[in-house]
Amino acid sequence: MKTRYDTDHLTEAQFETGSRGRVLKNLLGIRSKRAMDALETKKLSKAIDWAINHVAANQRFTVVNICQWHKQWLGEVYPWAGEYRQVNISKNGFVFAMAAQVPRLMQEFERDVLARYTPCAFNDLGEVLKVLAITHCELVLIHPFREGNGRLSRLLSTLMALQAGLPLLDFSSIKGKQREVYFAAVRAAMGRDYSPMIEVFRKVVTASS
Repeated sequence: MKTRYDTDHLTEAQFETGSRGRVLKNLLGIRSKRAMDALETKKLSKAIDWAINHVAANQRFTVVNICQWHKQWLGEVYPWAGEYRQVNISKNGFVFAMAAQVPRLMQEFERDVLARYTPCAFNDLGEVLKVLAITHCELVLIHPFREGNGRLSRLLSTLMALQAGLPLLDFSSIKGKQREVYFAAVRAAMGRDYSPMIEVFRKVVTASS
């Protein structure tokens, strides 16, 4: 018997038939994880270009902007793109914020983080790295969407870095062992320790120069 807490009926909780539980139900009927990964990567590149051309150097970002970027990126792929998730999710045993708390947490994120650190007009590189780390970690920990949270958080970081006069950020070095370092930095941020992520961004900025 279903209750009001059941989520099986939600599209975002379903997987594409024939995908062996590896591809979320989507508007294009894609069942191959490799094909979906390639499509999302291609569309993300276009979304980054779009965002760069539509963001002002002195713009203060809001949660509406973040939802807009998500929809711009994945709106042709998933019906729930740009909308907060309604299912609880975890990754490698790490449980992100409960879905019911996402709207409140995003409002707090806008009030306490975005309103404070954007536009990212800090002159000192150390301060820029700090605000990039804080903003990135806090959004990742909320994980507001069903899919694409890490990549969307990197998009936000990229736009903030451009506001600060830094080059387009290249995150390609975060792979292999560095990927584990990155995830450890996210976990450290749960205790408000952003120093590991600051070092991650220091390396990213150096590699992007």
